[in-house]
Amino acid sequence: MINRRSAVTFMALGTASVLSIMAGAFSANAANKELKIGFVGVTSGPAAAWGTSNVRSMQTRAEWINEMGGVKIGGETYDINIITFDDQKDPKRAIAGMEKMAQEGIHYVVGPNVDDGAAAVRPVAEAKGIIYFPYAFPKPLYVAPASNAILGMIANYQSGPAIYKFLKEKKGVKTIAFVAANESDPLSQREGGVAAAKALGLQVVAEKDTYQNDTRDFTPVLTPVVKLKPDLLVLSGVAPGNAPLLIRAARELGYKGLISTETAHDAKVLQEGAGELADGFISVGGASTPEIASDMMKEFVRRYTKKFGEYNDESNTKVYALDYILETLKANPAAINNVEEFKRTVDTFSAPNPYVKGEGKLKYVGTASFGQKRQIAVPMVVNTYKDGKFETLFVGEVD
Repeated sequence: MINRRSAVTFMALGTASVLSIMAGAFSANAANKELKIGFVGVTSGPAAAWGTSNVRSMQTRAEWINEMGGVKIGGETYDINIITFDDQKDPKRAIAGMEKMAQEGIHYVVGPNVDDGAAAVRPVAEAKGIIYFPYAFPKPLYVAPASNAILGMIANYQSGPAIYKFLKEKKGVKTIAFVAANESDPLSQREGGVAAAKALGLQVVAEKDTYQNDTRDFTPVLTPVVKLKPDLLVLSGVAPGNAPLLIRAARELGYKGLISTETAHDAKVLQEGAGELADGFISVGGASTPEIASDMMKEFVRRYTKKFGEYNDESNTKVYALDYILETLKANPAAINNVEEFKRTVDTFSAPNPYVKGEGKLKYVGTASFGQKRQIAVPMVVNTYKDGKFETLFVGEVD
């Protein structure tokens, strides 16, 4: 039998042991250096889902890495600290955000999420030695002499032709109409979509119809388009907040054809804004499907959902940027503070892809589109929405 005094001593020793272990773990983590990775992008307004998916993916992954003891780059171990800046989809704020990253000594930034912002920050990134990963499509960002931007997803001029070709061959689509917000991003995406459709021999019946991004009643915009009865209605570059409103308006006007876009979307937003009227909506999805998702991807989804109470399919793509940055730095530790070293590593870089089953690789691509490797390789997953969730329509890839 243990007397009271012995029990107290035992408890004290137990507590001391626990505290010792905790202190050891803390001191080990405290010994790690800090590696700041930035985010500059939109996390408010109609396009908020795009940037929110970025930030949440980065925070979930960084927390996971830090929990495992940090990331070893060269002879040092680093804890990852994600520094975020909401540019509110305003190019001027995007510039201010990138300036903030430079002031904090950050060399690697994810974002911006839209064309104007990505173009606006280019001079700052090049002057301050920052590599950034935009989710924006203008080719001049990635074509020489530009070299600091690396496309973080599949571009519309890569996914658009694949979607139209699939629908032409599998669904008998012959006529196509385009509607876009009167802003540079969606207008540019519409231009690329129209060119791709014509190249495939599709008849473009509408390509000039536009709306203001703050529109909430889309009936006047869509009435003349719906009257043309296109087989496919393309919502070029549509923001997640506007997509359900456009879909609802088209269906309530009696449109029976297919509706698609080349941007990524949030199933919850579609469900809340359009309900069953959004069934059949086609969009670019996250870079994973149940068939190809690895155990690590499943664990990422679990952690993300636990942390934020919900999951966005687009994060299947957004998870990749941080891993690409860290794995490239591991391949060449000299790049920690020297983006020129990072650029030199891009051409030959290869590492196992932890998020897909099989022998998939992390590598840089884009030569076919940009003449140089300025794009991360992620599976091109195209989804269709049904009953509150996305289902895989097909999976492709780009070079």
